[in-house]
Amino acid sequence: MIRLFHVYYPTRSIVLLLCEALIVGGSFLVATLLMVGPDSYLVLNYEYGWLKIAALTVLTLLCSYYFDLYEPQRISAKWEIYFRLLLVLGFLSFLLSAIVYFYPEADIARYVLLVGLIFLTFTLVAWRSAYAWILGLRAFRERVYVLGSGERAQMVVETLRNRKDAGMEVLGWDNPHLDKAERKEAFSAALAKFHGPNPGVDRVIVALEDRRGELPMREMLNLRFDGVVIEEAGTLLERLTGKLYLDGLRPSSFIYSEGFNVKPSQQIARRIVSTLTAAAGLLLFLPFFPFVVLLVRLSSPGPIFFRQTRVGMGGRNFSVYKFRTMRTDAEADGAKWASKNDPRVTRFGMFMRKTRIDEVPQLWNVLKGDMGFVGPRPERPEFVPWLSEQIPYFNLRHMIRPGLTGWAQVRYGYGATLAETREKLEFDLYYIKHMSLGLDLLIMFETIKTIIRRQGSQ
Repeated sequence: MIRLFHVYYPTRSIVLLLCEALIVGGSFLVATLLMVGPDSYLVLNYEYGWLKIAALTVLTLLCSYYFDLYEPQRISAKWEIYFRLLLVLGFLSFLLSAIVYFYPEADIARYVLLVGLIFLTFTLVAWRSAYAWILGLRAFRERVYVLGSGERAQMVVETLRNRKDAGMEVLGWDNPHLDKAERKEAFSAALAKFHGPNPGVDRVIVALEDRRGELPMREMLNLRFDGVVIEEAGTLLERLTGKLYLDGLRPSSFIYSEGFNVKPSQQIARRIVSTLTAAAGLLLFLPFFPFVVLLVRLSSPGPIFFRQTRVGMGGRNFSVYKFRTMRTDAEADGAKWASKNDPRVTRFGMFMRKTRIDEVPQLWNVLKGDMGFVGPRPERPEFVPWLSEQIPYFNLRHMIRPGLTGWAQVRYGYGATLAETREKLEFDLYYIKHMSLGLDLLIMFETIKTIIRRQGSQ
């Protein structure tokens, strides 16, 4: 896997994106050469043809990204890939038509865009079919053996089987019904059969519930010297899922691992970026402010803004501001989490929640320094003591400023139950461990996709 912005991406996905960039650029280049002929040199070099093709390539890849074509784990069936691909090409056609209609100078030359789109349709469909066939070959799959016999081993197996883009084929894992006294012998025998000049496995994932007295160290060393990669289950799951699983997370995981290092210089850089982004966001929203105020007023009686106490960095309370989306009597019976299709939410309030418009006043909290633009979402003080008691390491969220958006928001969504809040914390811990300016910029970029597709809100 390849690490970019402290996030791991399957090598296959990076290769897929780079190849499709070449295909998109090549399709429009061939169309230019065919339609313009001898004047292609002038069009490409003196009429910004190269720049226009590069812009078309970036635009096409962005459309593919927003339709999840580079995240196959979100696509349930093979036919859905081609359906989404055609949706991308259709959307791209309408978008280019609109751009050329309003800005004719954006066109490369007469009929170039039309012919380029025709080439692109056939080449992308053919490429995706060839790509699926190539990845199905055994030579492009890594053979993996999962060493374990409990729920953690089963979780690893299920994750690898669901993440086909990881390119790992599970050869097997151990019988979960053995007694503890028999497990070490079974583990030793399982690994011994792979030992040799040509090991029958490429990677061993150690997913033991309790390593004391069960770890076949000699056999693992033999395989390690044979060139087999030995990896701990938590490390693999962290790379594949982008979260730190609380199950099996020990204090040593924080003491000996890299990360969880909040440097002052890093915080200053993140603060500057948050302030500039918040100021730009408020300025861009200013023309729409009167319309939102009017619609909030018409949707139900009550104040325009809603103020609520939240827990910030270091456990300190602060007041967060939002556009009001609920009735004024929404919490007459006490504090409670929002739920899906919450009846307390007004009609316009539901629209604001889906589009995140209700969160815009929190940009003022970012300017004040109560929040950062990126970080764990701040929790209400009514819930924090209970959540800290029920979920281990929950208070680690308070070691940095809470955020307007965060890793959990773009990768998971809204948490309205204890189990969902626990899973959100696993994403938040991953962010705190790998926190960097590059990761913040990536989250900002993915937040746009989340807003456009109206995901993860209640």
